[in-house]
Amino acid sequence: MALRILFLCTAYNGLAQRAWVELTDLGHEVSVQVAADADTMRAAVARERPQLIVAPMLKSAIPDDIWTQHTCLIVHPGIVGDRGPSSLDWAILDGEHDWGVTVLQAAAEMDAGDIWASAGFAMRGASKSQLYRHEVTDAAIRALLQAVERYAEGGYRPQPLDYGRAEVRGRLRAAMRPSERAIDWQLDTASVLARVRSADSYPGARAELAGLRCQVFGAHPERVLRGRPGELLGWREGAVCVATGDGAVWLSHLREKDGIKLPATQVLGERRMQGVLERASRPAMSVAGQRDHGYRQIRYRESGAIGYLHFDFYNGAMSTAQCDRLRTAFLQARQRPTRAIVLMGGADLWSNGIHLNTIQASNDPALESWRNILAMNALVREIVLTDSHLVISAMQGNAGAGGVILALAADQVWARRGVVMNPHYKGMGGLYGSEYWTYLLPRRVGDTLARELTEGLRPIGAAGAERIGLIDAAFGASAADFVAHVEQRAERAADPASCRKALSLKRRRRAADERRKPLESYGAEELAHMYRNFFGADRSYHEARQRFVLKCAAEVCETAPAVQSAARVTA
Repeated sequence: MALRILFLCTAYNGLAQRAWVELTDLGHEVSVQVAADADTMRAAVARERPQLIVAPMLKSAIPDDIWTQHTCLIVHPGIVGDRGPSSLDWAILDGEHDWGVTVLQAAAEMDAGDIWASAGFAMRGASKSQLYRHEVTDAAIRALLQAVERYAEGGYRPQPLDYGRAEVRGRLRAAMRPSERAIDWQLDTASVLARVRSADSYPGARAELAGLRCQVFGAHPERVLRGRPGELLGWREGAVCVATGDGAVWLSHLREKDGIKLPATQVLGERRMQGVLERASRPAMSVAGQRDHGYRQIRYRESGAIGYLHFDFYNGAMSTAQCDRLRTAFLQARQRPTRAIVLMGGADLWSNGIHLNTIQASNDPALESWRNILAMNALVREIVLTDSHLVISAMQGNAGAGGVILALAADQVWARRGVVMNPHYKGMGGLYGSEYWTYLLPRRVGDTLARELTEGLRPIGAAGAERIGLIDAAFGASAADFVAHVEQRAERAADPASCRKALSLKRRRRAADERRKPLESYGAEELAHMYRNFFGADRSYHEARQRFVLKCAAEVCETAPAVQSAARVTA
């Protein structure tokens, strides 16, 4: 039975988008309301007249007059019996080995309603946002689909929360206080990592670095460097290495009070970084047998005839410098005696396009926007024009805006099942977009679907993207399963005979496309629009970017920038 479902969300984040994709694929009619207050929720309920209300990510209580009149399902990122707003934070800090998600019915007491479904998962050494985007989201979808099915079929009686049952091991926990995860550099590395990860990507763990009080993010262990606890031991790619009680950690990003999240070296500034050594990593061309310890954003490895290029950028944002470094790494990979290059992105996110925070923090945001898009375009252009290697995009995580188009520059595009894409720009103040999207998107899905994807401001899941030809394949029950299958498929694609045939076809098609319309004509037309977005009298893009960046500084923002401003989405 198809239902008319209303989502009430604090933000239309990755989990909410995945839930929308999964439920609409099953035939349900789902509308979304981003709701900051009770009156907005009431208006949405009156307008949509839903048969079921779902809160996939809601930080405020649903008003009594709604949940007493409608069945409201709350997706809570905690095991059965867990209650409170810092569920995943506590699970990380307490070192839980396994955790879960519970779908429960809204009631008078927060998180204490009857239970419709639950699903568990194994914890791993990752940040709160990384766990949320992968393990939590996957478990939430399993539990939510089961709960909605039970509701649609009728007859199911949700189970009251009973702390007397032995299997109910959750409990009510208060909101985590800043002092409970503040960083004392005398602590061992494992404790420092847990505190930072429990607060990442929001609100950050409180710390002091070189006399600066700030919130810290993006923690990675360092295996070699040592020093006095709290000492800055080096820097690399915008990150800083800080000594702990028994080792050291790398921190990729910091945020000052009332500031925005930026690369650590940028926040600390030249004066505080004076005398701190750059710990240059080996070139991105580290092949089999070479190891490079510590933090790095871009990694390359080879297996036989295949080169795997990993680029793990925090929150998927790609600054001008990061685009330039990735382009250099790709050009180096192209010089290797391999037959295929697999673009792996990051294990958490693939890419969300240009870096809005570094743009916002620059002295001239319009000029930095322009430099950033030119750097993105230069990277995409090199991938499109590569005819010496088969290029494959393997999307392990979600992607938005120019990040989706970056993937489409490859010859084949594969995505993990569960990945959500937002191939549009206009939610960011009517931004036109570039990265040669007017060539890359229509050549895969046609002009009509390209317009729908860019104008509709709707997410699309990997399965749906495969159905319409946006990507070539969607597979992998988990991240590890996806990577294993990528390697198997890449081996087959890089078979000498198959690869020669694919490259010959690619050269002929590219030549025909170029005769029809030069690639640079697409780029020039897009950039003419972007120039007006950045430098024209209409300030919509700049105002939308500032709203988004400042909002993310004040609360968790897990979604691609291009859809953050979409207040209501209907199937």
